[in-house]
Amino acid sequence: MAATQYLIPSAAAEFESEIKRSRFICYADHADNREAAEHFIRSVRERHPQARHVCWAYIAGAPDTTVMSMSDDGEPSGTAGMPMLKVLQYSGMGEVVVAVVRYFGGTKLGTGGLQRAYSDAVSGVLELLSVRTHITRTRLLLTFDFALESQVRHILSQYDVQADEPDYQQQVSLQLAVAAHEAEKLITMLTNHSAGAIHIKHL
Repeated sequence: MAATQYLIPSAAAEFESEIKRSRFICYADHADNREAAEHFIRSVRERHPQARHVCWAYIAGAPDTTVMSMSDDGEPSGTAGMPMLKVLQYSGMGEVVVAVVRYFGGTKLGTGGLQRAYSDAVSGVLELLSVRTHITRTRLLLTFDFALESQVRHILSQYDVQADEPDYQQQVSLQLAVAAHEAEKLITMLTNHSAGAIHIKHL
């Protein structure tokens, strides 16, 4: 089952470290889809045209999404992208992209050294990252008679619901977004309390 509640970045962050004169600058930001992640990576490359490597990883959705990717960008295979992605996966965060810029300092770090350096860069930036809770929501359209409005509002007040302004025509139409894990319970309650008089449509 897909995660319905998880942490996502609320602002960009940056972390820098130096290992044997090699500079590692890690940038992190919010990315809720592949295009946003790739745009972020391109922007980091543009800021550092002289850098030897810009390695990256992202999870562009819920923590359990399949929309994830990574790149060693010329570093030995498995020494940058995968260690970075593993740190992101271990964090349990979603909708996150990281890119590590490396300026080579003249001393080779070896595969273990590189893996540690890239992992630590991502761990460092995640500690600085401002986060907020993302709640996956289910959108519903309710249609009901005016006489039921106060009852509907009373039921909605018991759930995590974001409701739009109602539309008053022959009946009341109300669009809302309920926390996905509460959607079934809310639909059951509305149906039972109105004896099926509330029409409920998934949007």
